[in-house]
Amino acid sequence: MARYTGARCRLCRREGTKLYLKGDKCFSPRCTVDRRPTPPGQVTRGRRKVTEYGIQLREKQKMRRFYGILEAQFRNYYHKAATQPGVTGDNLLRLLERRLDNVIYRLGLGASRAEARQLIRHGHFTVNGRKVNIPSYQVRVDEVIAVRERSKATPRIQELIERAGDSTPVAWLEYDADKVQGKVVSYPEREQIDIPVKEQLVIEMYSR
Repeated sequence: MARYTGARCRLCRREGTKLYLKGDKCFSPRCTVDRRPTPPGQVTRGRRKVTEYGIQLREKQKMRRFYGILEAQFRNYYHKAATQPGVTGDNLLRLLERRLDNVIYRLGLGASRAEARQLIRHGHFTVNGRKVNIPSYQVRVDEVIAVRERSKATPRIQELIERAGDSTPVAWLEYDADKVQGKVVSYPEREQIDIPVKEQLVIEMYSR
């Protein structure tokens, strides 16, 4: 499985905003974006003129990095969103939100999407009672996502279960702390997706 293996804090600095790629560190005083808000690389004087394409590119990179996916896969999501009825930008965000690794993160069972992805690959979760180890799996309404019984004794999983019990999931998900499982109650609407991106700029870039 292809994935980004470089320094994640550089990505946040490059986009000029927190992408919450490092879990709890992003909420602490150790956050690199708070300590070093300038873009990475050699510092140059003056301002370079930002083109319309450059603005669109930065927005696309920001969205892609929020969800931790590479360019080819992101482009496939765009093409799929463009063929669905409705607003393409909303469709794109809805497809990304419905990824299993994002759902695990939204339920609080992963400190970051990267950690959720790793736990899924290690087989710690089930969907409707069946083990699923594909982070890009698209969840559907009424599907139940649960921690496997044999995984509940794992120290890190126990920490995450306690964390999930103290948090409130997004409106389109519900979490049962007693059964340690979440359920998809609806597909997410745009106003329920709290990432600060302008999806229309992404659509305009791919529509060129």
